[in-house]
Amino acid sequence: MKKFLKSLYLKRRFFIVLFSLSVLFVGAYFFPELFGVIRLFFYLFILAVAFDIFLLYRNRIGIQATRVLPEKLSNGDENPIEIKVINRYQFKVSLKIIDELPVQWQIRDFKIEAILNPSDEKIFTYQVRPTERGEYHFGNLNVFTSSVLGLVVRKQQFSAEGMVPNYPSFLQLKKYDFIAFSNKLKLFGLKKIRRIGHTMEFEQIKDYSIGDDIRNINWKATAKRNNLMVNQFQDEKSQPVYSVIDKGRVMKMPFNNLSLLDYAINSTLVISNIVLKKHDKAGMFTFSRKVSDRVIAQRRNAQMHLILETLYNIETDFSESDFSRLYVDVKRNIKQRSLLLLYTNFETMDALHRQLPYLQAINKTHLLVVIFFENTELKSFLNKEAKTTHQVFEKTIAEKFIFEKKLIVNELLKYGIQSILTSPENLTVNTINKYLEIKARGMI
Repeated sequence: MKKFLKSLYLKRRFFIVLFSLSVLFVGAYFFPELFGVIRLFFYLFILAVAFDIFLLYRNRIGIQATRVLPEKLSNGDENPIEIKVINRYQFKVSLKIIDELPVQWQIRDFKIEAILNPSDEKIFTYQVRPTERGEYHFGNLNVFTSSVLGLVVRKQQFSAEGMVPNYPSFLQLKKYDFIAFSNKLKLFGLKKIRRIGHTMEFEQIKDYSIGDDIRNINWKATAKRNNLMVNQFQDEKSQPVYSVIDKGRVMKMPFNNLSLLDYAINSTLVISNIVLKKHDKAGMFTFSRKVSDRVIAQRRNAQMHLILETLYNIETDFSESDFSRLYVDVKRNIKQRSLLLLYTNFETMDALHRQLPYLQAINKTHLLVVIFFENTELKSFLNKEAKTTHQVFEKTIAEKFIFEKKLIVNELLKYGIQSILTSPENLTVNTINKYLEIKARGMI
């Protein structure tokens, strides 16, 4: 009985009818001749409620519902969640489905409303966008059922608790994996860059044949063999490419509910996949007060899985990043000339100048690309009309900060350091473009 009462709810229509009958009973005090008719309506109402309860509880099963969760969520992307519902009643029912979502989303008004015909089966799909890596715990599935009378509601709760880990954006990885090797680069912001010059390593000496580049003729071998001989080269492959992620406090700044650190992590996952597909070695590590989360640049089957699992556990430590420690670690552990994609953020020239000596030192032995971010909030602020003196002053300061970002790019270029200044949402595309450009120009 207690279980029955817990599952029984009264609908708004029940209270409307009950209130109307109460008003009529009050009116019958002044018009006694109507009392008998109103009492008849009251008895009919009681019978209707009892019949509605009988309809909903006669079938023990009633409604069947299950939630289908993905194996993992993709951070910053829309992820589909499915709820499968089967109507075991022999009549049409109205449903309200309330899913107990993870606390990270702080959603308190989620519901799905639908009408199911007898023995009908439907799959409802809704999208969720996680913005924090980690575990997402789903609770129970609650289904509220009412008949065509709509006086009472039967609540059924289905045990559907489950945990789904939220990984860096593997959906972007799949997307750009297809795009980077297709013929539709421009549609997605990627550039098709013509290969310039020769980035070749020697393979063998062979007999000259028509079509070979005469600049590759080996005159010493020709003189010995008394036959034209040419040097044969092959494209250099397996160049180490490291994604270096600053996980200090400057990377905690949020844009569109994702931190700069998460944008950098998503970009690292995508660019590592592209690097491996281009026959280079992909690796990564993070730094703040110390260097950690190291994955040595290699080309092997398990490399992407290792990078994905490493990226999953990265968190900012809210401290000041030590670029001197980064320089010492790079010098000690990376012996072969490599491409280093450094994800960090500089807001002012002073912040850059404090770290510039270490960036120069790293760039002497490796090809360093400093990747930092535009402040898109300031850009949107500049688009608003200034109506007061105070707003004019604020817009002037905002323009100063935006211009200083451009000065940082020029300052890095002056010292021969490659850089990317990008909005967070375009980070992945711009990083891929820079990598493809560097490969085409034979800079590594």
